Order: sequence, then C-alpha cells, then structure tokens
Amino acid sequence: QLHLVQSGGGLVQAGGSLRLSCAASGRPPFSHYAMKWLRQTPTKEREFVAYVSWNGAVTNYADSVKGRFTISRDNHNNTLYLQMNDLKPEDTAVYYCTTRDQEYWGQGTQVTVSS
Repeated sequence: QLHLVQSGGGLVQAGGSLRLSCAASGRPPFSHYAMKWLRQTPTKEREFVAYVSWNGAVTNYADSVKGRFTISRDNHNNTLYLQMNDLKPEDTAVYYCTTRDQEYWGQGTQVTVSS
C-alpha cells in the first residue's frame, strides 16, 4: 500500500508562486506509479491539473495551467512536486496528489490565491 503525505500550499497573492510536495512511502515503491495532481473547489467537480509518468519523461497539463505549473518527481527521494507560478484567483482549490489510477491519495492541501 502506498501512503502519500502532502505539504506546501497556503495563501498567496495573485501572480505569486507556491510549491506543493507529495511524499510517498510503502510498497510497491513510488517509482512504480505514474502520478497526477487534481484539484477541487466547493462549486466545481474535481479536475485534472497535471500528470507525470513513472520516470518523469512524460508530462501533461490541463490547458488552464499550461505554462504556469510544472509537475516533477524525485524517485530517489520518493516525492512528487507541483510548482505553481503566476497563480490566479481561479487556481484557488484543494489540491490532491494521486496515483494515475486514483487508487492512492494524499490528504489534500488548500491553495488560496487572493486578487
């Protein structure tokens, strides 16, 4: 079973930056899994943000974050990242890290962007 613990997030002004982390432990090892970041607001369905393959070679992004967010991973340290730049108020949400098949989830972290 894979255990995911998120950190980062918080309150930032529009145009600012934040980095989310997702530390993995357990078996199979973190490097076995492709990973995603999703986000959810109270008024919208959960939406895809970014994806990274097991080795980091392939990434893709929602159109709404393309060019502003970067997903990456460090398999040596069993950690997934989401670097978020040029944040906008519409990025305000609870962000979740999850495996590609959404079997395992982080606990979620709030990101709030003020205008």
